[in-house]
Amino acid sequence: MRAPVDTFAMRAMGLAVLLTLAACGTTPQKPASGNVPMPSGGKVKSPVRQDPTLPALPAAGSGRGGYYKDDGPGDNPPPNLRDVPDAEVRNEPYSTRSNRPYVVFGKTYTPITNNEPFTQRGTGTWYGKKFHGQRTSSGEIYDMYKMTAAHPTLPIPSYARVTSIDSGEQVIVRINDRGPFHATRVIDVSYTAALKLGFLGKGSHQVVVERLLPADIDAILAARAAPKPVPSVVAISIDTPVETGAVVQPEVSSQMLPVDATVAMPAPVALASGFYLQLGAYSRADNAESGRSRLAPYAAALGSLGVVQAGNLFRLYGGPFSSRAEAARAAANLPESTGIKPIVIER
Repeated sequence: MRAPVDTFAMRAMGLAVLLTLAACGTTPQKPASGNVPMPSGGKVKSPVRQDPTLPALPAAGSGRGGYYKDDGPGDNPPPNLRDVPDAEVRNEPYSTRSNRPYVVFGKTYTPITNNEPFTQRGTGTWYGKKFHGQRTSSGEIYDMYKMTAAHPTLPIPSYARVTSIDSGEQVIVRINDRGPFHATRVIDVSYTAALKLGFLGKGSHQVVVERLLPADIDAILAARAAPKPVPSVVAISIDTPVETGAVVQPEVSSQMLPVDATVAMPAPVALASGFYLQLGAYSRADNAESGRSRLAPYAAALGSLGVVQAGNLFRLYGGPFSSRAEAARAAANLPESTGIKPIVIER
């Protein structure tokens, strides 16, 4: 696992010091307040609390585990970390100081300051106790239990949607730090973000990073502020457990399964390009068809409902939508009584 670099502190350091920061470049700082504990350093003095809801991990500084070298989990993680919400998005000005071009290990990085879309696929890693309580490149204090991340070029501050290809889980994080600086690693996320993405124990996953543009953030905020419509039909529920994670650009079969005769749907076709809502994932085709039938009353808002087989899963999609913002509005208008949390994906 590779943690971020405070580029401005690095400019003041000699080359010998720079080479010692190969694992991470965040310059140690005193915490802003006593509310954020500092890392304990080399040896772990107390065992990691065995919270049954968290994966069992080797202690920080043990030299074991999927995380990088002497980094690792904290001694006493807060409870209910899986329930920590995604980063609270908002449009805010970019930092002048944190978005200047910089050089690390002979390579120049130029942070993005325009409003162009950005999508990147590669290895996602996480960083934790070694940098907990230290200052990030934004000047904010790193808290490994919040939903933040480090990226070499995304604007600071900004927001990104991170999807794990392995687990299918998806989160939104706040970009407030720089790193990782490795050819195959694209983002370093916080301990909590890694937990929710499903790769705390492994230390890394293949991920897709999508920048949230100002228009995307506006759409998310508008959807949250909009009043929820009252459904005109009886509230529905799906009895079969639903996986809410989305797999970006499935590489297996993309043919629609046969349509239930009671649901007016087009003939089987491949998914066209556009934005879709993933409404569920099932291990059996008949359960996916049942889920589609039960969502049929909302087809006017969700678009065409189709089931796509990807490996051993049958994923239920609604769409297509002309933009991510339109898909996000459709997701926000789905009554909470359905028990479904749609995920926006792009095909």
